[in-house]
Amino acid sequence: MTASKQPLTSETGSKGKQEPLIRVQNVKKYYKQKASFLEKTLARSKDKIVYAVDDVSFDIYPGETLGLVGESGCGKSTLGRTVIQLHEATEGKILYRNQDITKLGKENMRQYRQKNQIIFQNPYASLNPRKTVRDILQVALVNRGITRRSEQEDELLRLIGQVGLSRRHLDNYPHQFSGGQRQRIGIARALAMKPDFIVADEPVSALDVSVQAQIVNLLEELQQEYDLTFLFVAHDLSVVHYVSDRVAVMYLGQLIELAETTELFNNPQHPYTQALLSSIPVVDKKERRERIILQGSVSTPLEKPRGCLFQNRCMHRIGEICSQERPQWVEHNGHGVACHLIR
Repeated sequence: MTASKQPLTSETGSKGKQEPLIRVQNVKKYYKQKASFLEKTLARSKDKIVYAVDDVSFDIYPGETLGLVGESGCGKSTLGRTVIQLHEATEGKILYRNQDITKLGKENMRQYRQKNQIIFQNPYASLNPRKTVRDILQVALVNRGITRRSEQEDELLRLIGQVGLSRRHLDNYPHQFSGGQRQRIGIARALAMKPDFIVADEPVSALDVSVQAQIVNLLEELQQEYDLTFLFVAHDLSVVHYVSDRVAVMYLGQLIELAETTELFNNPQHPYTQALLSSIPVVDKKERRERIILQGSVSTPLEKPRGCLFQNRCMHRIGEICSQERPQWVEHNGHGVACHLIR
């Protein structure tokens, strides 16, 4: 993994000439955190709201990979799971091919989930330890309507071969595989449904560095072969730089910056993005950024303060406007940012 993907261009059928495959419009996902009996009795505490995802909007275009980054707890995994309706949105719309999937009935939701899959972070926890690989993949094939045994066998061999495994692996159990092999099985399970959109939720973070590149390269090969669209959720910025066409940055449940990968890494606008990118290890001294160490207290998803959520840690805070007004989303030439410094 040495260079980022080439950005989509209008000549190659880019987002400039396409309708979005996925549209996320003002999506919110809140959770209620109930106060304990003692908190209610002694401290008279009330239930609290966790603002996991707070008014997020973006588009994902056919064939692209949108990277989604941010610190642990920023809401990126929750957002990814909400997009494919593993979590139900509290408010907002999620459009798939211009259809609002938040209002789908049971049968239509089943069809949506067939075309929209997820690759989980922990490949061991996401696989049933009592089922063989054959059993795991057959469930997906049956859900897709493939019930004849001969057709299933052909499809099983095709799927397992596509992810770099073989026939002999089909009758093994998850504990008999390495972490990288288990993730390949998870990828095969997602492919079994013939999706056109996949949420890759930290797909390599639980793997050894030596295996990460293999899995990333496999995902890219499959994307090219099947014209897949990815929402790639990760905290490893080097991996995101390599795989993504565009990158979105989240902070405490909100989207704060989005741009094409090369533009964002070369010209970050938001102070948080600048600090985030300065943490990337770089071998070449000429390309190293000055390390930005953030100071100040970190807000939590339980808080929803007035003004900018980053104000307590920002090195460029410009007075009362940062503490009183929520920054508006400003976009120039496809580079969007929510910061009072940007007009």
